[in-house]
Amino acid sequence: MSQNMALKLKAAKKLLIFLGKSVLALVEAVVFVIIPKPRKNVAGEIVLITGAGSGLGRLLALKFAQLGSVLVLWDISQESNEETCKMAVEAGATRVYAYTCDCSRKEEIYRVANQVKKEVGDASILINNAGIVTGRKFMDCPDELIEKSLDVNFKSHIWTYKAFLPAMIANNRGHLVCISSSAGLIGMNGLADYCASKFAAYGFAESIFLESFTKGQNGIKTTIVCPFFIKTGMFDGCTTGCPSLLPILEPEYAVRKIVDAILQENMYLYMPKFIYFIVFLKSFLPLKLGLLLGTHSYTTSISMKKCLC
Repeated sequence: MSQNMALKLKAAKKLLIFLGKSVLALVEAVVFVIIPKPRKNVAGEIVLITGAGSGLGRLLALKFAQLGSVLVLWDISQESNEETCKMAVEAGATRVYAYTCDCSRKEEIYRVANQVKKEVGDASILINNAGIVTGRKFMDCPDELIEKSLDVNFKSHIWTYKAFLPAMIANNRGHLVCISSSAGLIGMNGLADYCASKFAAYGFAESIFLESFTKGQNGIKTTIVCPFFIKTGMFDGCTTGCPSLLPILEPEYAVRKIVDAILQENMYLYMPKFIYFIVFLKSFLPLKLGLLLGTHSYTTSISMKKCLC
């Protein structure tokens, strides 16, 4: 009887601790809705950005240049990357390093990562941003393009984590940024391979965060970004059926929100905010109503681009 009572008391204690922590977490969340989180200082931090040669990656590089970060820029195009490097210096960066890297190739990622560690140091903020979209129906898309989409949009995240996460774990300090997509939350017509890669990137980043958290590595932060289509050239031809609620995003707005999320160490960022509501609706709406909403919200007609998500 006494042993049974002890087990019940232990269970009750665990429940009370759980409820107490839950209440504190809710209170904290409400407070930060009213009062914005303080922004961390990233001056001197080594920020590695993949796909930095154009689009979102270039704008992120310029923003972090203004914040005094040490920039490590990766892109498959040497010419475009060097142009970003030049622009970053003009924006105020004092240390910028440009590396040509094909993020679809694991061996090249590892090779360039080792070069970065020798010449610059370990990245303290890793922004996995490089991405491609084929813009073809699944049965019309050649196998090699599907493989390329998965290699760049998802698998490259695995290899960059493998390269730079060990130092973050050793120091219990770092920030992992996954540029996923609203297509990583909801399946979209004509974007089967892209959606698959972005769902995978989202799930991978979230899983690694939970793995770090359960090991007590609370100094390693994660930010997962899921924007609707952005006017970077990657989604030329896309239109939205509901521009007031689901607008095609301006790049400058998207970058400002992404950098704010990183500086405030927010875990999730969906843009526009209506995406939060769509994800909520998806969990309980009847299928036919969900299909009607999806069909009304957007149409796509995209050609393949090497750009950012």
